[in-house]
Amino acid sequence: MFFVCSGSQIKLREAATPLVRGTVLCAAKIAIGGVVFLSLDNRIIGSALFTIGLFTVCAFGLNLFTGKVCYALENGRSYNLALPLIWLGNLVGTGITALIVRLSRIDGIAAKAAELCAVKLDDRLLSLFLLSTLCNVFIYIAVEGFKNNSHELGKYLSLFFGVMVFILAGTERCVADMLYFHLSGWSADAAIAVLVISIGNAAGGMLFRTAHRFVSK
Repeated sequence: MFFVCSGSQIKLREAATPLVRGTVLCAAKIAIGGVVFLSLDNRIIGSALFTIGLFTVCAFGLNLFTGKVCYALENGRSYNLALPLIWLGNLVGTGITALIVRLSRIDGIAAKAAELCAVKLDDRLLSLFLLSTLCNVFIYIAVEGFKNNSHELGKYLSLFFGVMVFILAGTERCVADMLYFHLSGWSADAAIAVLVISIGNAAGGMLFRTAHRFVSK
């Protein structure tokens, strides 16, 4: 879709450019929430402030893989072909944020990221998949709640509760984990873990979205 030869493919490249920018910026915002979380010892406060990432994504219409993938089954080919690009852009955006952290005086949070990553690498792939499936149920609640809740306060409570619960419950989210592995260091096992978590996020989001549409008919 994104290779350029001529004509319509040039238009596809032009259409992809803002998409790429949006995915990178989006992940950078999510990563900032992750940086704040790593900087605090209190997990409740940290999980609440992590919400700044998803709030920015929803408020400014940025492209977050874990949010977009929930709606994959009801959208067309172009939407679904864009999802891998969004995933890659999120990977780049979290990497840029991690690099900034590494070059600054707050690089000490990399040690805390390494502790989190060690837990993930010691876990079974099935466990990572199930936890990531559960995670995107909460992400869907947050995104859909912000999008369609008729009460203004309810929109923001959806974001806070969705994000706080997925963190405090110990579930797995691929974009946040990208940041943690960028900070602690990548390996083959880390890459496999993030891929499994990404698949689980996709499965959980699409499954809960489908169930929601079914009961809403």
